[in-house]
Amino acid sequence: MSAESQPVSATAKRWTLVACIVGSATVFLDGTVVNVALPAIAEGLDSGLSAQTWIVEAYLLTLGSLILLGGSLGDLLGRRRVFSLGVAAFGVCSLLCALAPSTDLLIVARALQGIAGALLVPSTLALIVDTFPESERGAAIGSWTAWTGTATVIGPLGGGLLLEVVSWRWIFAINVVPVLLTLWLLRHAPEGHRERGTPIDWTGAVLCALGLAGPVFALTEQPSHGWGDPRVAIPLLAGAALLAAFVWWEGRVRAPMLPLSMFRIRNFSVGNLATFLLYGGLNVASLFLVLYLQQVAGWSPVAAGAAMLPTTAMMFVLSKRFGALADTYGPRRFMGFGPLIAGAGLLLLLRVGTAPDYLTEVLPAVLLFGLGLAMTVAPLTATVLGAAGVEHAGVASGVNNAVARVAGLVAIAVAGAAVAAAASDKLDAELASTRLTPAAQVAVDRARALRLTDRAPGTPASERPLVEQALADASQEGFRVAIGIAGGLALLGGLVALAGIRDPRREIPCEDCPGGALVGAPTDARPPEPAPV
Repeated sequence: MSAESQPVSATAKRWTLVACIVGSATVFLDGTVVNVALPAIAEGLDSGLSAQTWIVEAYLLTLGSLILLGGSLGDLLGRRRVFSLGVAAFGVCSLLCALAPSTDLLIVARALQGIAGALLVPSTLALIVDTFPESERGAAIGSWTAWTGTATVIGPLGGGLLLEVVSWRWIFAINVVPVLLTLWLLRHAPEGHRERGTPIDWTGAVLCALGLAGPVFALTEQPSHGWGDPRVAIPLLAGAALLAAFVWWEGRVRAPMLPLSMFRIRNFSVGNLATFLLYGGLNVASLFLVLYLQQVAGWSPVAAGAAMLPTTAMMFVLSKRFGALADTYGPRRFMGFGPLIAGAGLLLLLRVGTAPDYLTEVLPAVLLFGLGLAMTVAPLTATVLGAAGVEHAGVASGVNNAVARVAGLVAIAVAGAAVAAAASDKLDAELASTRLTPAAQVAVDRARALRLTDRAPGTPASERPLVEQALADASQEGFRVAIGIAGGLALLGGLVALAGIRDPRREIPCEDCPGGALVGAPTDARPPEPAPV
C-alpha cells in the first residue's frame, strides 16, 4: 500500500521521515568517520597501509555493488521490511566492527556493514515516496538531503572527539543508539508498496552485483596503480562484460530486477544523466580543493576540510525550500539553473592562488556552488524517483545512488590523470632551462608523483626556492585543470536538464471543473478567470 492509494496521517509522515533521516545519516556518517580513525585503528590492531585502505574500501565496495539489488528487494519484499532489516543488520555489523580483535575480521565486518547499508539506503528514499504524496515529496526529500548531508560533514568532527575521549572502537559501537532509535520510529511508518507474487531475479542480482563490483574496485584502485595494472584492468573489463550480460538478461527475463523500460521514461534517463554529471563535478571539486589547500596553500587539515562547510550549511537551510518550490512549479528550472549556478561557483575557484585568502577567493565560490547544489539535489532526486513510479521507487533509488557513486569514481580517475599530465608538463616547462643536481632531480621526481604539492624534501638548500616555486606553479596549473573539469561537468549537467527534463503534468485545484481539478494541467497552470458579466 502506498501514499498514492491510501492517505498517511501527518504524524506517521513526520516520524517516518525522521526514521529515514536517522537511518540514512548513520550509514553516510560511517562512510566518513572511519577516515579520521584509521591511524588509531592501525596502531591498535598493528595494521599496515594496505589493510587501512581495505578497511575503507571493503565498505564502499559492497555498498556500491549491492545498492541496486537492495532497492529491488525493497520493491519486491516491502520497503519498510527491507529498511528495517538493513538498519538492524547495520547495528549488528557495527558491534562486530567495534569488537573486532584483528584487522582481517574488521575488514570482513566492514564489508558486511556495506551490505546492510545497501539494503538500507535505497529503501529509505522509496519509503519516503510511499509515505508522501507527489505534492509533498520534494520538500520531504529536501529535508532528508539537508540532514543526511550535515551528518556526512559532522562525522569526522564527532569521530575525532570520540578518539580523543575514549577509543576508536566507539565510532562503531555508538551506531547502536541511532539504529535502535530508527527501529523504534519505524513503528509509525506505512508498510509501503510491495510487488506481491513477483519472483526475485537472482541471476540478474548476481550479474549486477559482480558487474558493479568490478568497476567500483578498479576505479578505487586506479589512482594508486594506474590503468595498466592487472588489479585495475582485469576487474574493469570483467565488470563491463558482466554489466553487458546483465542488460542482456534483463531484456529477456519475465520479471527483471531492473525493468529496462524505465530508461525509456524521459525524466528518469535525463535525471540520471544529470546526476552523473553533477556528482562527478562535485566529487572532483571537493577532493582537489581540499588537497590543494593543504598541500600547496599550507592550510591545516581542519581548515581545509572546513572550507566546504558553507556549502553544507546552504544545503541544510535551503534544500527543503527548493524541494517544495519544485513541487509547486515543476523541477525543470531548478534542475537546469541549479547546476549552472553551481558550475559558475566552481569556475570562480580558478581565481585561487598559491596563498589564497578564504574570504575573498574561496568563500564566494563555495557559497555560489552551495546555492546551486541546494537548488538541484532535492528536485533531481524527487524527479528520478517520481518518473519511475511508486512500484519501482526502490530500484530507481538504487540506480540513482549507483550512478552518483560511479560518477564520483570515474570523474576523479579521469580528472586525476588530466591533473597529473598538466602539472607534469608545467613542471617540465618551468625547469626546462635549469640544470638540477642529481639530488634535486630525485626530489622533484618524488614530488611529481604527488600531483599537487610545493614541497620537494631532499632538495639542496641552494636549489630549494627555484624548485618549490616551479612545483607551486605546476600544482596551480593542475588544480585549475581539475576545477575546469568539475565546473564543466556541472554546467553540462544543467544544460542537459534544461533540454531534457519535462515538468510533470499534475492535477490542480479548480472549483469550477468536473471533479474539482484541471486534469493534466501543468504545475504552474491556473484556472481561467471568469468571464466578465
